[in-house]
Amino acid sequence: MTEPRTLPPFASDNYAPAHPDVLAAVAAANDGYAVAYGDDPWTARLDARVREVFGAGALAFPVLNGTGANVVSLTALSPRWGGVVVSDVAHVNTDENGAPERVGGLKLLACPSVDGRITPDDVARWAGQRDDVHRAHPAVLSLTQSTELGTVYPLEELRALTHVAHDLGMAVHVDGSRLANAAATLGCSLRALTTDAGVDVVSLGAAKNGGMLGEAVLVLGPDDAPDAASARAREAAAAAVPFLRKATMQLASKTRFVSAQLLALLGEPDDAEPLWHRNAARANAMAARLRAGLEALAGSDGDGVRITRPTEANAVFATLPRPAADRLRAVARFYDWADGETPDRVEVRLMCAWDTAPGTVDAFVAAAADALA
Repeated sequence: MTEPRTLPPFASDNYAPAHPDVLAAVAAANDGYAVAYGDDPWTARLDARVREVFGAGALAFPVLNGTGANVVSLTALSPRWGGVVVSDVAHVNTDENGAPERVGGLKLLACPSVDGRITPDDVARWAGQRDDVHRAHPAVLSLTQSTELGTVYPLEELRALTHVAHDLGMAVHVDGSRLANAAATLGCSLRALTTDAGVDVVSLGAAKNGGMLGEAVLVLGPDDAPDAASARAREAAAAAVPFLRKATMQLASKTRFVSAQLLALLGEPDDAEPLWHRNAARANAMAARLRAGLEALAGSDGDGVRITRPTEANAVFATLPRPAADRLRAVARFYDWADGETPDRVEVRLMCAWDTAPGTVDAFVAAAADALA
């Protein structure tokens, strides 16, 4: 049982409740009988909506969770002897208990990152392994957008990464558990951040953006591919994902309830601001407010709060004295991320969600001031 705290948590956007519109969509889908395993009207509508949002050839495959989406995506894009180039802090590398390796049989090829991002040079350094039978063949580049450290790949950087990957014969996957937050930050569409940027397959997140349970694997259209190699990768993935989804236990029998959630988030074509954007923009704005409040607690002697990483989506990273962090933890739950600059300090991660309120942020900043006093 979790001990009572004064404020809602800043530990993870996964802690947040499902958005009422998502719950209403699930309730509406709970209407009589429907064919199982995705042959239902809600999943058919999701297919159509995904084509409207991501491109005419895009395909949607609802799955049960983000790890499953990543495993299915990466396995579909890689041969049995393949490797996946990732950042050293990538969720698939650090927080999925080796699932891509255990379940997919893949080798993860980690690159040191700066604030969670890797560069085209980091990808190009694997070129020498392409024809070496003694090493895993670099077959896929997997990027997280937004990254695990709360940063975002700008469109130009993303296009540069997909370009070098395709030149090396690699497919490109995006772990989009917070794709909505990245799109809201950049002020662009979901298509601009994926299809138009040269991404081949997306793990589309929902749970962190107001969903209840379930995500989707999106295979983007071959006709929208930037080159022939990318088109072939997308065609192969489209053929493989249906079987891999079942084989990896990610095919829900009552798929309609996952599809209904994704439909609610993607909204209708005439929506001025679909739910995915409203939720992500709110979370991002609250993170910016939180950062501004904590920056004011830096202190003249440097013993206060120190912001450690850019705040580009819905995460704030900062260090503070360990005793102050312990006092603050009694007010609201959050996670320690890493050691601080000195042994007596700790880096913490503070996540905002779709329902984080301005008053909650301001109360947390006030509590931080008290903890530091």
